[in-house]
Amino acid sequence: MKTICLYFEIHQNVHLKRYRFFEIGKDHYYFDDYENERGITETAERSYIPAIKTFLEMAKLYGKAFKVAFSISGCAIELLEQYAPEVIELLQELNETGCVEFLAEPYSHGLSSLANEDVFRDEVGRQAKKMKELFGKKPTVLRNSSLIYSDDIGALVADMGYKGMIAEGAKHILGWKSPHFVYNCALNPNLKLLLRDYKLSDDISLRFNDSSWNEYPLFADTYMDWIAQLPEEEKVINIFMELCALGIYQPLSSNILEFIKALPAVAKDRGITFATPSEIVAKSKSVAPLEVPYPMSWNDEERDTSCWLGNVMQREAFNKLYSVAERVLICKDRRITQDWDRIQASNNFRFMTTKNMGVGFYRGIYDSPYDAFTNYMNILGDFINRVNALYPLDIENDELNALLTTIRNQADEITVKDAEIARLQARLGLDADDEKKEEKKAEPAKKASAKKAEPAKKAPAKKAEPAKKAAATAKAAAPKAVAAKKEEPKKAEPAKKAAPKAKAPAKKAAKK
Repeated sequence: MKTICLYFEIHQNVHLKRYRFFEIGKDHYYFDDYENERGITETAERSYIPAIKTFLEMAKLYGKAFKVAFSISGCAIELLEQYAPEVIELLQELNETGCVEFLAEPYSHGLSSLANEDVFRDEVGRQAKKMKELFGKKPTVLRNSSLIYSDDIGALVADMGYKGMIAEGAKHILGWKSPHFVYNCALNPNLKLLLRDYKLSDDISLRFNDSSWNEYPLFADTYMDWIAQLPEEEKVINIFMELCALGIYQPLSSNILEFIKALPAVAKDRGITFATPSEIVAKSKSVAPLEVPYPMSWNDEERDTSCWLGNVMQREAFNKLYSVAERVLICKDRRITQDWDRIQASNNFRFMTTKNMGVGFYRGIYDSPYDAFTNYMNILGDFINRVNALYPLDIENDELNALLTTIRNQADEITVKDAEIARLQARLGLDADDEKKEEKKAEPAKKASAKKAEPAKKAPAKKAEPAKKAAATAKAAAPKAVAAKKEEPKKAEPAKKAAPKAKAPAKKAAKK
C-alpha cells in the first residue's frame, strides 16, 4: 500500500529597512515594521487562513484518513502572534483533530547548520520548545531550513535525539535510486530520511496554474493515477512545499484548494493512504544509507547551497555574522537574541546572489545584490558593535573559552543528573512493583496467622466485658467516688498477696 506524506513549510521573511553607514552606532533598530505587517497579513489572508480552513474541513470529513504536517520557523511565529494570531488559533484547532504533526526546525530559518553546531542546537531547541508550548507535543522529526542536509548535519541531528529528518530527493545524490523509499543517515543509522519527490511537489506548487504546461489543467484523479502507477515496491511518496504555494504561487482562483480537498477521497479509491512523517519513520524500515558528503537543499536547479553562499559577498557576510556566534550564545539581552534570529534568516543571503534567477526573482527593497550586501553589512556592523560592547574584544580568548566551557559543562552535568533521576525513578518503580509482589505472596501466610490468632484475641474480649460494666457503674455512682477510692487499696491487697502464690507452683515445677 502506498502512503503519501504531505508537508508544508510556514516561514515569513523579516524585512530589513534601509540602513545607512552613518546610522551605525546611533540606530539599533533594523527592521521595516510596515513591510513586515503588510507581508504577513496579506499572506495570511490570501493563503494561510483559507488553506488551514480547508485542512480543517478535510480533517472533519475524512478523519484519520487524512494527515498533514507543518514546520514553522520561530521568526514566522513571532510575526503571526503579533499581526495574524488567527493563523495560530486555526493551527491549534487543526491540532485538536489529531490529523496534524508539527516538526522541528531552526528558529531563525537560517544557515547555522553550515556554520556553528552550538548555534544550530540552540535554535532547534528553542523552536521545539515553542512547538510544545503551542501544540502540546515535542517534535521528533526535524526539517532544516530549505531542506539543507549532509552526512555531518544528519549525524548532529541524530545526536540531538531526533528519529527522522526531511531532505531533498536531489538527482545528483540519488542517481538511479528512487526517493520513494525510507533511507538513513550514512553516519548514524538511527536517523531515518524522508526524501522529497520534487517533480510531484512542483507539479502542485509551481506548475498547477501554468496554462502552457502540457498537463494543464491538473485534476485530482490524474494526479493520484500518477502515484498509483509507480512501481509496487515504491511505498512512500513525500510531497513537500511552502504553504504559501496555496493561494500565493497558485492563486485561489485556480481552484488549488478544491484540488487539495479532493485528494483524500481519490486516494482512498486507489488504496493510497496518508501518514505523518513520524508515523512513517516509526513504521518503515530503511532500505539503505544515503551518502551526502556535501550539503544539498531544495533550492534552484543545483539543489545545493550556492544561492546563499555562491559568491564572495555572501561568504564574507556569512563569516562575519558567525564570528560573534559564541558571544551571542552567552548573551541574555533579549533584544540581541531577537535581532540575532532575524538577521540570520537565509533570505538575507539570498538577496545577495549573483546567479541568473530569471525575471520573476524577488529582491525585496534592493536594486541589486551589491545593494543588498551593503545594507546588510551596515546592519551587521552595528550589531557586532553592540555584542562587543557587552563582551569586549579585549577579553582574552582563553577567558571567553573558559566561560563557554563552564556553560557547556553545566549543561552536560544537568543532562547527566536528569538521566540519573530518570534511572532512579525507574528503579523506584521497579522496587515498588517488587514490594507489591512480595506482599501478594505473603497474603496467604498473613491470613493463616490471622485465623490462628483469632481465638486468643476473642478470649480477653469476654473478660473485658465486666470491666466495661464496672466502669459504667462507677460513672453512675459518682456520689460514692470517695468511698470507692478508700476501698480500692483493700481490694488490691488480696490480689498482691495472691500473685506470689500463683508463681510458687511454677518454681517448684521448674526444680523438679
